[in-house]
Amino acid sequence: VQLVESGGGLVQPGGSLRLSCRAAGIIYRIDYMGWYLQAPGKQRELVAGIFSDGTTTVVDSVKGRFTISRDKGQNTVYLQMNSLKPEDTAVYYCDVRNRVGNYWGQGTQVTVSS
Repeated sequence: VQLVESGGGLVQPGGSLRLSCRAAGIIYRIDYMGWYLQAPGKQRELVAGIFSDGTTTVVDSVKGRFTISRDKGQNTVYLQMNSLKPEDTAVYYCDVRNRVGNYWGQGTQVTVSS
């Protein structure tokens, strides 16, 4: 299984980015797909997740600004990030879970700075 992430980069405050993560080579049904961030010197933490039934969870700090969605047929999860703030700067990781285990992407850097 390989998770291919893309979409990170440098953006000014107030700007937008869209992250994507495609799970290649996965066989069993995906139960959960999520995005986590890790800022320098801090632990990895949840940003948003989406379950197989479409239920989503989003942390309070990004509610109203970030939206998680998925394309089941493509085994891809997206994170639309709007109204970005400097404190959103971090490496963002994709997490995919199924009956076999838990898979992590390589991470994509998001930097919000003027």
